[in-house]
Amino acid sequence: MVEGLVSIKKALGSLNPQHVRELSTQRVHIALHAANQPAYERMEEFFLRELGAGRRRESALLLTRAPIASPADQAIQIHIGDGVADAPPHAIVFQPQREHHFARTVLATYPEAGVTLARSFKPFRGPFISNVISKTARENTLFSVSTALPDVIPNIIELPWAVAEFASDTAFLTMNQIRMAFLIAAASDREVGYGQQKSEVAGVIGSAFGWRALARELVGKIPFGGGLIAKAGIAYAGTRVMGLSLERYYSIGYSYTRAERDRVYDDALQHGRKLALRMLHYIRPDLAAKLAGGQAHRQPPV
Repeated sequence: MVEGLVSIKKALGSLNPQHVRELSTQRVHIALHAANQPAYERMEEFFLRELGAGRRRESALLLTRAPIASPADQAIQIHIGDGVADAPPHAIVFQPQREHHFARTVLATYPEAGVTLARSFKPFRGPFISNVISKTARENTLFSVSTALPDVIPNIIELPWAVAEFASDTAFLTMNQIRMAFLIAAASDREVGYGQQKSEVAGVIGSAFGWRALARELVGKIPFGGGLIAKAGIAYAGTRVMGLSLERYYSIGYSYTRAERDRVYDDALQHGRKLALRMLHYIRPDLAAKLAGGQAHRQPPV
């Protein structure tokens, strides 16, 4: 455990929360294009709903009724059209009746503005955090699969903030989860940093040793190489449970009960194992085929 903590400390030395803070202050201007006053008001209320008075005032400054002059700063320009003819061709169509689809379209079109949009406007918060959790869980799954294969270099994951040397995969998985915690806090309009998120960071580090112990036990007990899939599935499930717990905590002030957490974990574990097997098919189709044949005779326990 001491070695694991040293390894995690070394990895965290490369993870600077300032990068996430900078993402959350990315300047964004949203130009609304509508046909009349009521239409403008509907669009503005959609963006500003469920915000406290202070946050509502700040977020309202990001909205402008078109046309607008080109700003002097380097703000990201996002045009939202309500079906009016004078909206620019690249304007995204406002679809309040398909809220999640609309939010995901905006986030996918302007990924560099994601943290600011989620922090400033509630309709974008859930979709952005969901994407962060899913992406982090997939990265941790892929890393777990690749590090279990002696002939695959772990740095197949192209993460610009990652360092090349890890004393253990636990260090990488933990660092990735803490970065996820920073992003979820920023998107939830909370303070970001090791000091500001002491309990959350401690929870991530503490849980890492529990997942690692369970993974090691399963790797040793499951035949046909199924331990590899079990280990990667645990990496996925542990990351997803951590992310969803943080989202719930920042949203309503408390996390899952033990029974709720167990249900979320069981569902995530099943999905994680399937995802790990698909990744293995891509990386080592020969091993995946052999493993699939072995599992046909014996399904590994959960």
